[in-house]
Amino acid sequence: MLETVEFETGPNPTWTVILLHGLGDSGDGWAPVAPHIVRDGWPPLRFVFPHAPVQPVTINGGMRMRSWYDIVNLEDIDRRADAAGLAQSAQAVEALIEREAQRGVPASRLVLAGFSQGGAVALTLGLQRAEPLAGLVALSSYLPMAQRVIEGARRGEPLPVFMAHGLYDPVLPHRAGETAADHVRGLGHDVEWHSYPMQHEACPEELDALAAWLSARVTTRI
Repeated sequence: MLETVEFETGPNPTWTVILLHGLGDSGDGWAPVAPHIVRDGWPPLRFVFPHAPVQPVTINGGMRMRSWYDIVNLEDIDRRADAAGLAQSAQAVEALIEREAQRGVPASRLVLAGFSQGGAVALTLGLQRAEPLAGLVALSSYLPMAQRVIEGARRGEPLPVFMAHGLYDPVLPHRAGETAADHVRGLGHDVEWHSYPMQHEACPEELDALAAWLSARVTTRI
């Protein structure tokens, strides 16, 4: 089981948000964001911030760091990826989803989110998972091995999906996020897309928009 940092907004949470960090970061990097997203009137939530395993990353000269899967280069990233590593991370996140069910929060009240590489894992797992989640979030991210994910995607009721990207992102070009959003829309899902004048990061306006999107989920679904 992945190690995690958790933040609960009240006793006996009825909703969960699992947020996967980006390459080289940790769950600690995103945990402070949770209080800034929560709004009055929400039911009690549990935020779960997992730590990716530490492993060598090719694009960074083999340096060991927290990573959800290996990255060889940032060219053609939507078609070339570490398939085995991605699948292993998806399985590890699936175990967290199952643990939430055991703690009383079913998949229908769980939002899977991620930033950058973490968003890629969230999209890959969330789009192919047989039992639909309450929603997906991908911030400054992309869809690796897009064609394979599309072929294995679950068909059925549309998922609400929040996606946002920086216009000046020097790590993952804005177009990579737009392409991912197009793929997700092509599967019939309800994508809310935002662009912001920023680089590979988050901004207050983005977090406010995410909070509004989450409000529509957690205050209307049973």
